[in-house]
Amino acid sequence: MAKSETTHARGQHAEELALRYLTAQGLRLLEQNYRCRCGEIDLVMQDRHTLVFVEVRFRSHRSFGGAAASVDARKQRRLINTAHHYLQRHRQTESLCRFDVMAMGAAGDNDIEWLRNAITVTG
Repeated sequence: MAKSETTHARGQHAEELALRYLTAQGLRLLEQNYRCRCGEIDLVMQDRHTLVFVEVRFRSHRSFGGAAASVDARKQRRLINTAHHYLQRHRQTESLCRFDVMAMGAAGDNDIEWLRNAITVTG
């Protein structure tokens, strides 16, 4: 298997783990891998009255800050712009929203960190 295929497979597996984890916490899946010209959101979930845009990050090593640190300012802007697109397309511009990050490491189920409100939107 080529490196990019291996990376893609790991990413898919991480998303599946994140989805199972979040649904076990009571969140409901609305959409997976939402794409538009602005970017992609891995999971769009419902947590009671709040829409949750979830970025799933997997890193096999903790060097350079690990999975959570890989959501840099550029990635945050892309997520915010994609979320705006989602909200407009689904006519939910008045919805309560938050951005969560599911940071995962090589240990799988034992290495999941759920960062609620990981990205703050101002303005």
